[in-house]
Amino acid sequence: MRLFAAVIPPGAAIDELAAEVAQLRAALPDRHGRLRWTEPAMWHFTLAFLGEVDEALLPELGERLARAAHRHPAHELRFAGGGRFGDRILWVGATGSLETLGGLARSTVAGARRAGVRMDDARPFRPHLTLARTAGHVNLRPYAEELAEFRGRRWTVDRLELVRSRLPASGVPGERPRYETVAAWPLGTRRAE
Repeated sequence: MRLFAAVIPPGAAIDELAAEVAQLRAALPDRHGRLRWTEPAMWHFTLAFLGEVDEALLPELGERLARAAHRHPAHELRFAGGGRFGDRILWVGATGSLETLGGLARSTVAGARRAGVRMDDARPFRPHLTLARTAGHVNLRPYAEELAEFRGRRWTVDRLELVRSRLPASGVPGERPRYETVAAWPLGTRRAE
């Protein structure tokens, strides 16, 4: 199964960001339909992309991720600023306890490795939430500039989630993957949810 470990923001923070994105889209309309905006229900901060994981590894992976969650306290974040990866991806960033979030990401990667999951070491953790991807050339600079001053409300990161990504199988253009939380662990405690 295709998995990733993530932090999923609470509904109030998602709603606030969704309102900001709606204003952004109204201010800078995509007249040619080349931006594929992500749905708010799918918004998350990826801590570690695990890729295809054999189901036989899930018990050990769950134990390792529970330990990773236990090692890090609940902490505060807020959505802040925006940026782009070239002209391919538009994202919103975060501010707050980024050192704690980064530690949680590193522990998550280490735990997955110890459980036998092959991990790609190519990219260091950079907290961002993907808002849109491009289908064709789109200059994302104006969008990132519009997001530069955005500061959302504070919210608490209090759990680590293991999420399954089900890729589209229908072949219908524009169909998106579906995400489903497989397991979640509260931060700073040993109990699993």
